[in-house]
Amino acid sequence: MKNIFCLCCSILLVAVSYGQTSYTEKADKLFDTYQYVDAIDAYLQLVEKQNADAHVYKQLADSYYNVFNINEAAKWYEMALTTSQDAETYYRYANVLKSQGKYEAANKQMDIFAKMAPNDNRAKAHLADPDFVPSLENSSKLYTVEEAPFNTAEQSDFGAVLTNNNILYFVSTRNTGKKEDSWTKQPYLDIYKANRNDDGTFTQAEPVNSLNTPYHDGPITLSEDGKTIIFSRDGHSQGLYKKLDKKQVKLAQQGLYQATLIDGKWDNIKPLPFNSNEYSVSHPSLSSDGKTLFFASNMPGGLGDTDIWKVSITNGKYGEPENLGPNVNTPGKEGFPFISGDNILYFSSRGKKGFGGFDIFRVDLNKSEEAENLGKDINTKSDDFSFSINSKNNVGFYASNKSGNDQIYVAVPVCKFDAIALVKDAKTKALLNLAKVSLNAKANVLAVKNTTTNGKTSFNVTCENPYSFTIEKEGYESLTVAVKPNNGEAVVVEALLIPIVENELITETEVKLNNIYFEFNKSNITAQGASELDKLVAIMKAYPNMEILVQSHTDTKGKAAYNLSLSEKRAQSTVQYLISKGIEKNRLSAKGLGSTQPKIDCTRNCTKEDDAKNRRSEFLIIKK
Repeated sequence: MKNIFCLCCSILLVAVSYGQTSYTEKADKLFDTYQYVDAIDAYLQLVEKQNADAHVYKQLADSYYNVFNINEAAKWYEMALTTSQDAETYYRYANVLKSQGKYEAANKQMDIFAKMAPNDNRAKAHLADPDFVPSLENSSKLYTVEEAPFNTAEQSDFGAVLTNNNILYFVSTRNTGKKEDSWTKQPYLDIYKANRNDDGTFTQAEPVNSLNTPYHDGPITLSEDGKTIIFSRDGHSQGLYKKLDKKQVKLAQQGLYQATLIDGKWDNIKPLPFNSNEYSVSHPSLSSDGKTLFFASNMPGGLGDTDIWKVSITNGKYGEPENLGPNVNTPGKEGFPFISGDNILYFSSRGKKGFGGFDIFRVDLNKSEEAENLGKDINTKSDDFSFSINSKNNVGFYASNKSGNDQIYVAVPVCKFDAIALVKDAKTKALLNLAKVSLNAKANVLAVKNTTTNGKTSFNVTCENPYSFTIEKEGYESLTVAVKPNNGEAVVVEALLIPIVENELITETEVKLNNIYFEFNKSNITAQGASELDKLVAIMKAYPNMEILVQSHTDTKGKAAYNLSLSEKRAQSTVQYLISKGIEKNRLSAKGLGSTQPKIDCTRNCTKEDDAKNRRSEFLIIKK
């Protein structure tokens, strides 16, 4: 991300003053006035003349860090740290190592940082979970990602926002103007737009000329109805800058501006009242109700380099900006907030734990909780930033420099929902605690949980598969019910378990179950058989002295000796299933009777239905 926080927000970078010597004075002045590209050239000249020391190496590393040249920053940090440095240098070196995918080496630098700054929240977070990257690698998939088709190969594109009527706004350096940012040696940013078609393709991007100036413009946010736009603008064109030295170097501050859509053109452009030539405000995001504006700024009162702030809007009037606090902000750099319709804030951070560079996080502002990393499908060891999502069209956008240049990516949320089992007694409607609920998909058990005192348990699943619940509880018949997705919304499945009624199932001589059918020529327990046998398990657990003889029968096909052997296998298979469910072995016995006692005496004229009824097991009570 060589441009984003420098090109778009060079105004958001905070200079650090260092002790200067005569031979570094020129380079240090360039550094202190944020002219990092020229500062790099000046420091490299000192290196070539062998006038470099640890101070020059550190300044070189910080310069490369600030223009996001990670490999060069790592090289010079390593040289600078041959002598002792301040804590922040170790932290920055750890960051660039993470961006190179060198997580073990990064952890060592973070260990040093934590010792030097034990009260820093970043140090505390590292010590609490030093091996967070494997856990992020194993996190579940949240989005499917593909590169946007309108990217340019050489220029930077980012900050994409899709309106409800399918107009995509973004910012880019693809403009053909001759002006160039003298500090970063890159073209200035302009605001562009493209229409999104129903099939997900886009029309040719075109500049929004009514908003663009010869300097930096964008990124933007829009009102829900698409008629009001708030956008960032470089202070050069508005007089928001400070003169830093006798050479009239102008430090431009970003400001926020508002415009109204009139006859298809953005007009009536006005600055927001909290713009300043002392600090910058940028990266706007307007809530869906239009009552809160979120933005990034280095204004006084923040926690670190740049923070996320918000300001209330009442009848078109802006209140006082409010810092979002430590759940969002860190002593590092945060930017690119985006607020969704359900009050989820997405933002980029270099101060929170991630894969390296800038990672994208989200936090539910309805709750008081820490921000969550979006995981491996979005975040990489490179810089990932400017996430937005359009809930109506169910599509998101973000930018990353993982390909070497800032590019926009399309992120489609993976359809997920909470499948909730609500288990009750079918007769009394009482909520059932400690019922075992198995989540099944494609004949496989994916997970098993017990219900709590409210009769519920839940599973977070994707919409890709058909699911079912199998619910079991001692004293009740087991039940299998289908779970149908509902556009990603939570699905509550009410499961009414039927109590096992003793006088309906238990006679003087046997436990009467529905027939335990076996497939032709097989002895394994089927799903239907298991469901019936679970009733017997519940009864035997309720009657701990009961002993059962399992008698198994076959149909009349086949030779008598074979049928006798097959029925013995079926009887033993039945007993083994009961034992596997916790019934003591000494309470069970088995006997195979083959075809000697058919239920339907049909000999050679048996129908398929007759044969199925003859393939059965019976459960005789030996002791009650």
